[in-house]
Amino acid sequence: MGSRDYLDWPFFDASHRRFMQEVDGFAQSGVLDGVDLRDVDGTCRRLVAELGRAGLLRVCVSSEYGGHAPQIESRRLTLAREGLAYRCGLADFALAMQGLGSGPIALAGDEKLRQQVLPKVARGELIPAFALSEPEAGSDVAAMSCTATRDGGDYVVSGRKTWISNGGIADVYVLFARTGEAPGTRGISAFVVYPDDPGFAIAERLEVMAPHPLATLQFDEMRLPASRMLGAPGTGFKLAMRTLDIFRVSVAGAALGFARRALDEALAHTQARQLFGEPLAAKQMTQDRIGEMATLLDAAALQTYRAAWKRDVQGGATTLEAAMAKMAATENAQRIVDGSLQLFGARGVQVGGVMESLYREIRALRIYEGATEVQKMIIAREVQKAHQEARG
Repeated sequence: MGSRDYLDWPFFDASHRRFMQEVDGFAQSGVLDGVDLRDVDGTCRRLVAELGRAGLLRVCVSSEYGGHAPQIESRRLTLAREGLAYRCGLADFALAMQGLGSGPIALAGDEKLRQQVLPKVARGELIPAFALSEPEAGSDVAAMSCTATRDGGDYVVSGRKTWISNGGIADVYVLFARTGEAPGTRGISAFVVYPDDPGFAIAERLEVMAPHPLATLQFDEMRLPASRMLGAPGTGFKLAMRTLDIFRVSVAGAALGFARRALDEALAHTQARQLFGEPLAAKQMTQDRIGEMATLLDAAALQTYRAAWKRDVQGGATTLEAAMAKMAATENAQRIVDGSLQLFGARGVQVGGVMESLYREIRALRIYEGATEVQKMIIAREVQKAHQEARG
């Protein structure tokens, strides 16, 4: 494990340093040793349960339902993801989805639903999922075609969702569907769905380069009581964006974990590897690469924890800072992982090795929860808006 000097930055206090010791203790306890990616579903269920027993899932809910703080704290969540990603990408995924999947329920569910779901999420006894993306509606949510049509006291849902994390193992799904109150994103609502609801099926299980439970969901005239709607009709898009805004900075935390592991592996390898009579670390080309990677990592960490600190301490919108952090951390981490792998030579691309695993993990993060290109659009719009406001 590399240095944790960044915990001395003014973004953190003693409680965050103690929390990171808990995360590191869990990561080094042996629970994450020999994670079996041949049984992703079973392994993910086990990891959720272990994370719950260790108390780490408390970062995903507020204190009223068993969490650490009155509101989900961005810094703890981001630190947890960094510490877990350093050791195991699937453990990071398992924790992240407990928060993202239950986020809309925490924001818009009634008290009975919150009490039914959130304490179990914190204890690792229930697995949620966030069902937003469709085959033709990923970054462009307004293109959503899955419909929920009012029929008396019910809604009848028809359509598909795809690339749904925890699809196939989730105990509860938050589904976003078009209810038609207005065109575009203003006509989308959110619903709570259970896997045994008639008309709900797993159409396909999807395999990706960074393995985790993933599926396409099919809804064939699935009938839901209107009471299953989260919030008011037509507010689903806002609810989805509010949820993503809370958790987007934590994606940057995961990227930092992958990047730190890659850099630490590269440092150890280049000091041990002999090349032309001296350690690879002594070569100028190696020092050039290490210097660049260390700077990229520090820059990404500063942006990430600035965004998390601002959300926790100053409050208000952090759309700009979160987008910058997500983009900078994932893009910089890709460069760090790629550069570290290059220093390993052929060993770096050996299937089953640490570097090969990190390469697969970080590539996916540049797409999940808003691709880099989408983050650039968000940043540009926020900067342009601020410029126009400053000019009056």
